[in-house]
Amino acid sequence: MYRAQRGQPTSDRETRAGSFWNGSARDAAGSSTRLMMRRIHLAFFVALIALGAAPVYGANPGSVSGIVRDSAGVPQIGAVVQLLRPDYSIIAAVYTDDKGRFHIPSVNPGVYAVKAMATSFLPSLRENVRVRRSAVVDLTLNTLYEVMQWLPAQPRAANALKDDWKWTLRSAANRPLLRWLEDGPLVVVSEGPGSKPRLKARLMATGSSGTFGESGERITTALEDTPSSSRELLARVDFDPSSDAGMESMLGFRQDLGMAGSVQSVAAVTIHPSISSPASDGLDEAAMRTWESMNLGDEFEGEAGSEQVLARFAENSPNTVVAALPFASFGWRNGASIIRYRMTTIAGSTAEGDDSRAAYYMPQVAMRGGELVLQRGMHQEIGWERQTDSSDVAVMVFADNLRNPVLEAATSFTSGAGPAAMQDAIFDQASGLLHMAGTNYSSAGVLATFERDLPSGNHVRLSYANGNALAMPVVAHVTALAQLAAAARPRRVQTYSIALSGTLDGTGTRWRASYSWQPEDTVTPVLPFDANAVQPYLNLHLRQPIHLRSDRTSSIDALLDVQNLLAQGYRPYLLSNGSLLLFAQDQRGIRAGIAFTF
Repeated sequence: MYRAQRGQPTSDRETRAGSFWNGSARDAAGSSTRLMMRRIHLAFFVALIALGAAPVYGANPGSVSGIVRDSAGVPQIGAVVQLLRPDYSIIAAVYTDDKGRFHIPSVNPGVYAVKAMATSFLPSLRENVRVRRSAVVDLTLNTLYEVMQWLPAQPRAANALKDDWKWTLRSAANRPLLRWLEDGPLVVVSEGPGSKPRLKARLMATGSSGTFGESGERITTALEDTPSSSRELLARVDFDPSSDAGMESMLGFRQDLGMAGSVQSVAAVTIHPSISSPASDGLDEAAMRTWESMNLGDEFEGEAGSEQVLARFAENSPNTVVAALPFASFGWRNGASIIRYRMTTIAGSTAEGDDSRAAYYMPQVAMRGGELVLQRGMHQEIGWERQTDSSDVAVMVFADNLRNPVLEAATSFTSGAGPAAMQDAIFDQASGLLHMAGTNYSSAGVLATFERDLPSGNHVRLSYANGNALAMPVVAHVTALAQLAAAARPRRVQTYSIALSGTLDGTGTRWRASYSWQPEDTVTPVLPFDANAVQPYLNLHLRQPIHLRSDRTSSIDALLDVQNLLAQGYRPYLLSNGSLLLFAQDQRGIRAGIAFTF
């Protein structure tokens, strides 16, 4: 008889039954294990969420506080300050106290916006205020008029070849901007405080030679004040220390109207005791120029104004010149292109585009028939200009009618001859130069310019123009001064110019070199109404910083200006009294000195 061993099945049925029960037990154990793991994973995930949320919901609440002021810095009492969510829904609202302060307690850490409101002011909004423990937010309330002043106006045209310290409105950093909130009011949005008022002063001690009315030692003091981002004031006095009366002074004011444009006024006075005529001594001039710039949206821009001029000799004046000189320009902008029309009756001065000097606002004067006359006329132009970030191209056609064009000559008197012999000229004893009036003439022509920024902060300007200019003929015999003035006749000529400027790396030397060519027998410019025209022939300007501050700006500069370095374009004539005259469109001159900026 067969006897089964322990632990072994006694038949096939038992074998199958044992296999079934053992497999079921294993499956049950595996399912239980997987269920337990899912519970562990879920518990771990919940724990992670709780840990992640703990810094937000478990941290101590913070606070938001600050001061609400107006644009003049006066604290505002009773202003409403709201704490807003990122979707601008209100969380809390408080009022400012008698010192303009507010405090919002129990603020959970996060990112918010803060808005202040008060009667007669636009709401002010500060976005992206991050609160961890506490945040300090100072807000400024502004009127609509103040905000319109702050909005940036359309930039003016072409880059002028000027020194960087001139009477121009500087842009303010972090300007406030207007914005409509969705389903909300118009607010002033800013990310920080506005620009601070700026005060700048400069003292210059220079010596010059070869410039009509300005040769000799000169002391110049200038003060520039920007009391707000929309206003600017410039005062300048230039006097001759060797003279009790010689002086140039100007006072300029500019009010920026934001998108609407700007209003500007300049008053200028010059007193030149060294300038004389056969009948009197001491030339005095005064000018008052007022103009307004206008912007109509992004497409239209305009400028209109007038200058009142008075010129007379201090003693025994043969006459007094009084004139009103209007000017205007209008432009239509389409993207980077501008079509512009310009009209002016103000002919060129002796300041070559430097609008911080009194001489810039003084038309030149001369003598004709023993009477004082003013260089003036009518200029009209229409042109096209295309501006980009790095270049500027312009083409324009013009028509001029110039009256009393000034002819300049250097003199060399013989023994017994002197200024009294110059019956039809005014004479500057300091420089040895005289001015006389030439033949009236008309002109029409074309001007094309190209400007481009070069690497390392350099700049180039090329220009071409054609039109009429007065030319002096060759006279081999002795002649009278009046005959020379009548002999100058208009002739159509061409002129070419190139100007380069930049700053040298390392030394900080600012330099500008230019060369303008036109036929050497011409003694007046082709573009007498262009204040930014390049000076004739070879010219050089250097400005060398002597002491650099930590921000790489200079407090002391050495200055050097040389005009017509090669002494080109001179036309010599011998007068019947034995005097020698050297006519030239631009006399060779030099100016050097030291400038202190505070």
